[in-house]
Amino acid sequence: MKYQHKKTEKATLLSVRAIAAQVILQVLDQGKSLSTLLPEVQSQVKPQDLPLLQEITFGICRVLPRLENIIKKLLDKPLKGKTRIVHCLLLVGLYQLLYMRVPAHAAVDEVVNATKSLKSDSFRGLVNGVLRRFLREQEDILAVVDKHWQTLHPEWFVNKLKKAYPNWREIIEANNQKPPMWLRVNQQQSNTETYRALLEEQGISAFECDNPHALRLAQPLSVTKLPNFEQGAVTVQDLNAQWSALLLEPQNDELILDACAAPGGKTTHILEMAPQAKVIALDVEAHRLKRVEENLARLHQQATVVCGDATTPEKWLAEIGLSGQLFDRILLDAPCSATGVIRRHPDIKWLRQATDIAQLVTLQGQILKALWAKLKPNGILLYATCSVLPDENDQQIQRFLAETSDAELMPLPFERTESAVGVQFLPQEYGGDGFYYAKLRKCSA
Repeated sequence: MKYQHKKTEKATLLSVRAIAAQVILQVLDQGKSLSTLLPEVQSQVKPQDLPLLQEITFGICRVLPRLENIIKKLLDKPLKGKTRIVHCLLLVGLYQLLYMRVPAHAAVDEVVNATKSLKSDSFRGLVNGVLRRFLREQEDILAVVDKHWQTLHPEWFVNKLKKAYPNWREIIEANNQKPPMWLRVNQQQSNTETYRALLEEQGISAFECDNPHALRLAQPLSVTKLPNFEQGAVTVQDLNAQWSALLLEPQNDELILDACAAPGGKTTHILEMAPQAKVIALDVEAHRLKRVEENLARLHQQATVVCGDATTPEKWLAEIGLSGQLFDRILLDAPCSATGVIRRHPDIKWLRQATDIAQLVTLQGQILKALWAKLKPNGILLYATCSVLPDENDQQIQRFLAETSDAELMPLPFERTESAVGVQFLPQEYGGDGFYYAKLRKCSA
């Protein structure tokens, strides 16, 4: 036990800037996501410093190419190998100087001091010199770096957007913004307008929209400040993600599958709309199902939570005693590139590779085929992704319809062109994230 105590004590000595540099290093060089890394380091950070850590790490991922270009102007040769942690520390310093309201001298001092706890003390002078040089020459350096519009996105992704959308620049600009915070009002407890009035009483401004369950907050805030959050009155969920349960139209007493259910926002929405439905929440990652169970508990709801592979439904159906059972409705929120939620998860830009897309398209097709076999005649399957890439969306559904004689495309309640297959939402500054939906009915024989 003594050893563990010492280890914890040592961990707390790391400054927020040092931890931020370590996190960024693991994102860039090891392909780990911020949503995995930040919970792991939470215990090393004082609760009041967590927003700072999040702001720095998410912010760096959002504007990474700009910061990298600045570093190229400031260093004679790149920092590689074991010195990559120093490179990441410079990213932390530059992000603070450019984007945060931290006094310049304090920002530089904090980052320079972080070299010691990162065992990079010999680079103290270099870090100090580079950041102070940037402050002196900032105007000239930025004039060169910012001469041309920067997408702040990887080239392969920009090329895909150009090919698919005439308004590709608008998508990129929306991706580069911080996302709005959307709430889903639990209609079992109160209606949307009543909850908005309750927020206003607490001095919290919120706006309604065309989604009847959604409210957009004027400013993001901690869920602890939301009235009756712990009692299940609201859930934090993006506007366009909220269409899933509404389009699925769940009914009481139906057997419904929420495939790829974690973290549980869609599962709980289904149960808010149909409290007597028999819902199975499926996900292939056991650790992510904990979030589903937490959300169900907060909302006092019941669902069968299953860890299993959506490509082999018979296997996990047998394990829960439902072998041979068919579903009335299936929500397939398919594994995808997540290119529609980049503004919420800016590390996606640097974690996703062009080669991932074809593999994801194949997997989506396999899941669609496997789950379609588990749908009742006249049953509904709602296909959803948080992607903006046609390969994963309308092209996937067009191919499925061509290969599946008993599949019929259902209309959706949105304006669209005659030839459109499903509906594609694109990220918008005050709107929702990028999302795609297609609603399919299984024709009876």
